[in-house]
Amino acid sequence: MDTTAELGNFLRTRRARLQPEDVGLISYGARRRVPGLRREELAQLAGVSVAYYTRLEQGQSHNASDGVLDALARALRLSPDERAHLRDLARPARARRRPAVRPDRARPGTLQLLAALGEVPAVALGRRFEVLAWNPAGHALVAGHLDFDSPGRPLDRPNAQRLLFLDPHTRELYPDRETETRRAVAALRMAAGQHPDDQQLAELIGELSMKSAEFSTLWSRHAVNHCSFGVKSFHHPLVGAMELDFEMLHTPDASGQGLLMFTARAGSPSEAALRLLAAQRLPEPRVLEPERP
Repeated sequence: MDTTAELGNFLRTRRARLQPEDVGLISYGARRRVPGLRREELAQLAGVSVAYYTRLEQGQSHNASDGVLDALARALRLSPDERAHLRDLARPARARRRPAVRPDRARPGTLQLLAALGEVPAVALGRRFEVLAWNPAGHALVAGHLDFDSPGRPLDRPNAQRLLFLDPHTRELYPDRETETRRAVAALRMAAGQHPDDQQLAELIGELSMKSAEFSTLWSRHAVNHCSFGVKSFHHPLVGAMELDFEMLHTPDASGQGLLMFTARAGSPSEAALRLLAAQRLPEPRVLEPERP
């Protein structure tokens, strides 16, 4: 990913969403050629020269100081996730030569946890949002139409982003599709900023941009968010409507893997629906053996 171009696009989209009156500046009513703040207005708010800010937005200035990035974040009213993304783009990790890419595997402890969760739906995701493993309840909830063993086959394992935008079954699973797709793209944008040299991640973004106009439109907005918790609406083909809370727990290493878990409020119709789903004939949970070096 070209982080210099991404930095400029991110700053421009953040400028565009603010009006002078939003940040205490006087607008004299002159017709503005572009939406939002002008470069000189943002530079004034951040306390930097217009020339310096222009170079930064055009990718001609590298290694901006903490003070400059903090000042821009305050002026643009960035969220904590947006601040982190700004730093990722302004200071990309130096690309390193890597050995041949090996498919990711869920950590043995993650697999054990998946098996222990029982009727709590859970899915282990890689940093590219590929499904590394799931327990029977997680499989039944999000992808019962797919082979349970498919995450164990790297060449055709499911990818949560690809399913959401390109799979008809998954399209029907989320009635509040606008919220779900915005959330997914914001999380993918965050991951892309954290791993700018990940070729497979770049290929996934390119594929979705070419095959889904919906994805391409959302990607152009440069929204970023970890989307680590919240509520998801489902319309499941077996048990109907559900409102489930979700939590994404990230592993403590630098792999970028996470465990996505779903729960329902006690005594709610959604809890009853989850129990009904768990009562279906599901495959027995298995703990895969860790890969030998």
